[in-house]
Amino acid sequence: MNWRYGHTVLTLCTLAFTATMVARLAISPVVPLIAADFGVSYATIGLALSGMWAAYALSQFPSGVLGERYGERRIILVAVGATGAAALLLAVSPTVTAFVAFTIVLGAGAGLHYSVATALLTRQFDNIGRAIGIHVTGGPVAGLLAPPVAALLGARYGWRWAMGLGALVAIPVFGLFAWRIQPTEPLRPDQPIRERFELGPLVELISRPPIAYTTALSMLGAFSWQATASFLPAFLTDAVGLSTASASLLFSLYFLIHGGTQPLIGALSDRWSRDAAATITMAAGVVGFGGLIYAAATEAGTILLVAPTVALGVAMSWGAPIQSRFMDLLEDAERGAGFGLVRTVYMVLGASGSVIVGTVSDMAGWLAAFGLLTAVMGIGLAALVINRVARLGL
Repeated sequence: MNWRYGHTVLTLCTLAFTATMVARLAISPVVPLIAADFGVSYATIGLALSGMWAAYALSQFPSGVLGERYGERRIILVAVGATGAAALLLAVSPTVTAFVAFTIVLGAGAGLHYSVATALLTRQFDNIGRAIGIHVTGGPVAGLLAPPVAALLGARYGWRWAMGLGALVAIPVFGLFAWRIQPTEPLRPDQPIRERFELGPLVELISRPPIAYTTALSMLGAFSWQATASFLPAFLTDAVGLSTASASLLFSLYFLIHGGTQPLIGALSDRWSRDAAATITMAAGVVGFGGLIYAAATEAGTILLVAPTVALGVAMSWGAPIQSRFMDLLEDAERGAGFGLVRTVYMVLGASGSVIVGTVSDMAGWLAAFGLLTAVMGIGLAALVINRVARLGL
């Protein structure tokens, strides 16, 4: 592959995404230390984390608007810079109230990156599925590396040093991005921002049948991703009976496969079609969740859990083909704000995955909870097959 400027953009956008994820994922491993230091309950820290993820989801649409108004480079620099600054503020939080506030700021700042970076990449590459797949790997890489490093820092030096991990990654990435990425021309430099928030055009965009259909597919995927990230280790320990160490090992395998297959699934969506690649991921989800349920019901050993865990890693790579599908449907001038809008919608709806699956597990057990996730991925698979067979044109 001959290196060109577009590959520099892709590399640094991926690093920027990793930086925004590291700062957010560094919090969870040291929650007990934070709660003990401030003398508060887990519910209080949980409120901060919920606020962070909500702010992250809600900032997707405004980020697209700002990217079109001021240029993608500026907004990505603001996102990475705000991430680093918020991580530093978290590390020096004097009170739990300040900690909650800075956590929400972290979510809002980090959320400015993804939609804008995706729009920028579509201007650099024709095969956007592969590019988006590589970009998305920044998340799983952060998920694989940040928690154990944060846990080690927290155990040795205290939770405040773990918070500093986010700044340690974000600051050099900010410098690299500012140095190597050229200024980008805004697509709507003269349009007042308030016009982009008028309700009528937003409703019109999201209600277009292909956009609404793709948003629904994304919501099913986001619901499953959120629940998997939240509860896969708990399922493996409580329902299957694995040790914490074995469950953590399989969880790391999940993230490894998830990150490694994103570019492959994205490339397949370029070579075949978006829906063909998305069908593979949804089918893998049915196999993966179904395999875990079977393993729990039959008390299978750790080795027999590897295949369904790998399948789940493939399944949660749905973002590469489905997000590329959005870009195919949106006009060039719509891609920034339009993609941000649909991401806000499906992420807010998909965030219910943790709450609903957690509630079902409390009321009916883990097999029922993961059975629900099997059904969710099955609905996505059925929708893709019906659209293809019936030629609905969505």
